[in-house]
This record gives sequence, C-alpha cells and structure tokens, in this order.
Amino acid sequence: MTIDPKQLRYASTHEWVSLDSSGIATIGISAFAVEELTDLVFMALPKLGQKLVAQQEFGEVESVKAVSPLYSPVSGEVVEIHSELVSELEILGEDPYEKGWLMKVKLSDPSELDKLMDYSAYQKQCGEAA
Repeated sequence: MTIDPKQLRYASTHEWVSLDSSGIATIGISAFAVEELTDLVFMALPKLGQKLVAQQEFGEVESVKAVSPLYSPVSGEVVEIHSELVSELEILGEDPYEKGWLMKVKLSDPSELDKLMDYSAYQKQCGEAA
C-alpha cells in the first residue's frame, strides 16, 4: 500500500485517514504531530472490534514532553490494529504514513470524511500552529 500524504484527509487534531475501495479507513498521525511530540515512549491503541465515534478519544501517545490523546477522525469498528507499533514507536518517526499507521476501521458513516481537511488546508493549519 502506497500512501501519499497529499491524498489523505486530516483532522484538526493531527490524525490522518486513507480510505480504500472496500470502505476500510487506515488511520494514523501526521508527520507534523510526530515531530511536535519528539521522543515517543508509550502508545495506547483501541481494541479489535471496538466501536469508535468521530472526534472522541480512542487512545493516547506519550512522549518525554507530554501525554497527548488520540481522537478518531471517523466513526466505525476497529478491524485491525498495528500492534507492533506499540513496542516499536521509532517506526512513527521513520515513516508515519506507510509503516506507522495505527489502525484500520470499517466506516459506519463515510460522509464524515467530507468534514476532514484536505492536505493544503491541513498544511495551512500546521503553519499557523508553528
């Protein structure tokens, strides 16, 4: 799977979404978020089968600087977890898009993707935050 950050949808809380043709969304956190967090030490992800609601917390990522909640950009059921990531957090710093995805979710409401930002709007938000 090749993921182009310019083709993703983004939440204002720095999570990204890539949708495949079967309606499964791959979700991760952006390179900007990983850089802001710096040295990652812990991550908690949802359980397989867990139901997520858009804009609600599903886990957290902890760095030496802070603990940051992770928010689901979409609603649906968790169908896959990137479990190796929890013990190999350096993957996020190396490749937050291809290898550093967090989970896969079967969408319950695909129209929620329309509420997320495209790449240029997200870049603008990140520029304003810097």
